[in-house]
Amino acid sequence: MSTAKIDNPISHPPPVAPPDLLALYRARRTFMQRMEAFITRLSTRNNFWQKVCSMIWLPYAFHSGIRMKRLDSRRFTAVLPFRRFNRNFYNAMAGAALLGNSEIAGGMYLLAECGSDYIVVCKEMKYRFLRPCFGPAVYHVVDSEDIHSKLAAGDEFNIKLDLEIQQRLKKKGRDLRVGRCEITFHCTPKARLAERSDRRRKQ
Repeated sequence: MSTAKIDNPISHPPPVAPPDLLALYRARRTFMQRMEAFITRLSTRNNFWQKVCSMIWLPYAFHSGIRMKRLDSRRFTAVLPFRRFNRNFYNAMAGAALLGNSEIAGGMYLLAECGSDYIVVCKEMKYRFLRPCFGPAVYHVVDSEDIHSKLAAGDEFNIKLDLEIQQRLKKKGRDLRVGRCEITFHCTPKARLAERSDRRRKQ
């Protein structure tokens, strides 16, 4: 009695290794994918283009007026103005405004670090309210996991950020800390998403 080897008709090639993934994706990008990457880079260039892009794709950030400011290569802040849109009935900064803009501040920081080749999504967030805020709120990224080593690996990853929220005082001196936020983002290379889409179409 003889046996014959039967090939598996549903065999698929293994996933592409991260070092080769980005080069393969960039070589096969469509016009719309190149335009998306260009707009993403434009949105992190300065506050003018950030405002233009948020007016179209992120209207909450546009109306809140939050703006990004990079102090140097390692320090980053985001400023939320004390405007009517962000205030509550008691004329203090609304808790929803402080909470919602924590995600925007952390996301802008990561997008500037990761660049246009990544999609950044908030996975988990914990906000602690310490005291009322009666002025502009400033978001500081005070602690972060090593993002550069994660980017060097070239694949998707989770990263945890610690943000400190302070009220900017009119008089000179130490700003008041009004809140603290622990937030986790999931960062996925667009190349990995494109590869998964190709594999699903071939199944």
